[in-house]
Amino acid sequence: MQLTETHRPTLDQALEAIRTRAYWSPHPEHPKAYGESAPAEGLAAFEALRGTRFDLDQPGTDGWTGGEVSPYGPELGIEYPHPDIDALLPAMRAGMSAWREAGPETRALVCVEILSRISTRTHEFAHAVMHTSGQAFMMAFQAGGPHAQDRGLEAVAYAYEEQTRTPAAADWSKPQGKRDPLELRKTFTTAGRGISLLIGCNTFPTWNGYPGLFASLATGNPVLVKPHPRAVLPLALTVRVAREVLAEAGFDPNLVCLAAERPGEGIAKTLAVRPEIKIIDYTGSTAFGDWLEANARQAQVYTEKAGVNTVVIDSTDDYKGMLSNLAFSLSLYSGQMCTTPQNLLIPRDGITTDAGPKTYDEVVADLSASVGGLLGDDARANALLGALVNPDVKARLEAAAGLGEVALPSREVANPEFPDAAVRTPVIVKLDGARKIWDAADAEAAYLSECFGPVSFAVAVDSTGDALELLRRTVRDKGAMTVGAYTTSTETERAIEDVCLDESAQLSLNLTGGVYVNQTAAFSDFHGSGGNPAANAALCDGAFVSNRFRVVEVRRQA
Repeated sequence: MQLTETHRPTLDQALEAIRTRAYWSPHPEHPKAYGESAPAEGLAAFEALRGTRFDLDQPGTDGWTGGEVSPYGPELGIEYPHPDIDALLPAMRAGMSAWREAGPETRALVCVEILSRISTRTHEFAHAVMHTSGQAFMMAFQAGGPHAQDRGLEAVAYAYEEQTRTPAAADWSKPQGKRDPLELRKTFTTAGRGISLLIGCNTFPTWNGYPGLFASLATGNPVLVKPHPRAVLPLALTVRVAREVLAEAGFDPNLVCLAAERPGEGIAKTLAVRPEIKIIDYTGSTAFGDWLEANARQAQVYTEKAGVNTVVIDSTDDYKGMLSNLAFSLSLYSGQMCTTPQNLLIPRDGITTDAGPKTYDEVVADLSASVGGLLGDDARANALLGALVNPDVKARLEAAAGLGEVALPSREVANPEFPDAAVRTPVIVKLDGARKIWDAADAEAAYLSECFGPVSFAVAVDSTGDALELLRRTVRDKGAMTVGAYTTSTETERAIEDVCLDESAQLSLNLTGGVYVNQTAAFSDFHGSGGNPAANAALCDGAFVSNRFRVVEVRRQA
């Protein structure tokens, strides 16, 4: 394989991108960029997988398991190999030595080749993501395809940069005055920690999965991929491609394996505490993330958990743009993103805008009207909302209407192509955020815990100052993946920045155009900070990769 000639320029561009933070992507966002026949071929490839046994030819298979049902209705009917862990883990470790000896550059270029091959099959992956996550097709195509591939490549770039900070060899000479100097030849080898466990999520199996997968693989570690039982296919396809590339490049394909679980098996808990598992990447609930951090003591654990994302609305010089931007942010993928705003903190006396002063009630009513207008056409609503990923989200949505005054009720949207899909518009609920509530017996307050799905709370506060106090407490106690704010005051802007800097929350200010608080761009934006309870790591930075390997030194007498 001509890896250097083919992929070194891409790696160099990725390294430059993470240094400059400028926009760059080698993976096209538009479906037409993949050729005229790609859409039909991708759909056909996906359909051909349905009702089949997904053989990976990996060791330690003791049976078959499956059961994925698309959020759009159809059963996928795919069976995956179920692992005998005692046989699979030793087989995965067997390839570590040769993978370590390959060095950082070769490992990086093999990873780029894996991503390149995945990219050529983006249409196929898009259908796999759509029918396991419930994302609408275009979002599944972009977020599950090029954007996920960008995040994987970003992780490879950081892995390469961190591993090459130390030279591979050095001659050391210490003067001894009149005597001969002390001389040593020193070599420095980056060595992976051991087997890395990726615990996939239901909503963004590739986007959230690729950073950890490629960070670990590029730093010399075998990776065991344990998908969410409702979203196995996108990561199973990834494992298949990785195994093919590794074998063709002369490495053990068992460096990447799949661990699909039987219904109710809970294999992630079993794997997480195995002594062979040295790294864990997890996206999901706070409860299991906390359990991993407390119990998987033998492993370096990277978690992205729940948070309460907040927007402070103080004032704006583009009222219409603010409403439009927020409406899209609340609606995209039915709010089933870890970055979707939940709490909108609005002074009860209202805000100043370019359209004149607006009361709290007017802001909430106008935002509700903006969401209603955006989703008024069912075809456009389906394209933005996708489907509810599981019954738990639907239950939370229905329960939210009983928490306060409903400003915007959720409505059911029919999907003619997939009549069994559960498609719902967001609900906006008005709540009182008076200080007496959140200072006292407020542990049960609805807006102080994550309500994952298309649910937002318009929280009335006494002042912008109180909004900032509530923001600080929310991020500190509950965590946040994103914070948004609208203000025309330089002083208020600085105060909001101070809160986010103090509490390590990523902040977006005065977004009124085509960039939204719940979207981040690889190579430029950090997803999460690792500094508040929502996540203990950021995607991606040096800290996300540097503890996945150690530098082992050998000294020889010169």
